[in-house]
Amino acid sequence: MKKNIILLSLLLVAIQFVFSCSAGTKTVEKSKANSFAKGADVGWLPQMEATGYQFYDADGSKKDCLQLLKDRGINTIRLRVWVNPSKNKASGHCSKEETVAMAVRAQKMGMRIMIDFHYSDSWADPGKQTKPLEWKNHTFSELLNDVYLHTEDVLKALKQSGVTPEWVQIGNEIPGGMLWPEGSTDNFNQLAQLLNKGYDATKAIDKNIKVIVHLDEGNNSKKFRWFFDNAKANNVKYDVIGMSYYPFWIKSDYKENIGDLANNLNDMSARYNKEVMIVEVGGDYTLEQNTHNMLVAVIKAVKAVPNNKGLGVIYWEPQGEKSWSKYQLSAWKSDGKPSMALDAFKE
Repeated sequence: MKKNIILLSLLLVAIQFVFSCSAGTKTVEKSKANSFAKGADVGWLPQMEATGYQFYDADGSKKDCLQLLKDRGINTIRLRVWVNPSKNKASGHCSKEETVAMAVRAQKMGMRIMIDFHYSDSWADPGKQTKPLEWKNHTFSELLNDVYLHTEDVLKALKQSGVTPEWVQIGNEIPGGMLWPEGSTDNFNQLAQLLNKGYDATKAIDKNIKVIVHLDEGNNSKKFRWFFDNAKANNVKYDVIGMSYYPFWIKSDYKENIGDLANNLNDMSARYNKEVMIVEVGGDYTLEQNTHNMLVAVIKAVKAVPNNKGLGVIYWEPQGEKSWSKYQLSAWKSDGKPSMALDAFKE
């Protein structure tokens, strides 16, 4: 009898230990999901490395770019994916395979993952939403199928490699819609159907992935209200309102419109009962202190959204140093070292 009591006691202790570990894991996962996302979009990184670009820390030592970002507080990596991209340095890469490889690499370093679907073979933004060549002559019903299958295919490949992204963007900067002309905002009901196909494919992979709908000019309340009022009227399904914020492109200093950005973040969250996020931000790499101060102000504005509905801030291609990318809004210096602007993510 005494032996049985001892065995039973040991069994109870073991069960308690398992439940304790499980609860601890869930607590860590919950804490991670609830923490503020400090991110970097690094779609150019595989190309930069392939062309021999070297990254250096402040002391001059060579270092992995993702480690340099992590050392500066970055905990999230955003990756764009194109349907059938070319190999061109400026307008190619970002295939499913390259995206999966980068996501696996980032996750191994403890990074959270966002996937940005452009539904194009190259850049999609407010000025261009070109259908993939393979989809060019498809009917609208075929395009609906294309969006679902492409989204599903990429997310399945990620899942099979051990990565389930925390966020998925259905379209990139789509104030005028996507997959033009069928998915233009002139045909908002059709755009809504396309967006919902992306949403459904994402949730079929994992219902916990948060789906983002993303517009440019985060300080432009009128643009956002018009679009998301129409989205509501057409029953668009999504979880998060994503914004870009680039004072440089509207030829202003951030001090002139940071208040408008903050007001729009709060308005979008309250008006549609959604979480909000700055999924793209950037400043002139030559103005390090100004860009640092802008990032501090943006992070503060997102964190101030009531009820913890401000999820995070992501810098677009901070490592895309100008001599390689020809891009003015990186946060990297000509000597291959990170700009002090990125220290804003440490604070």
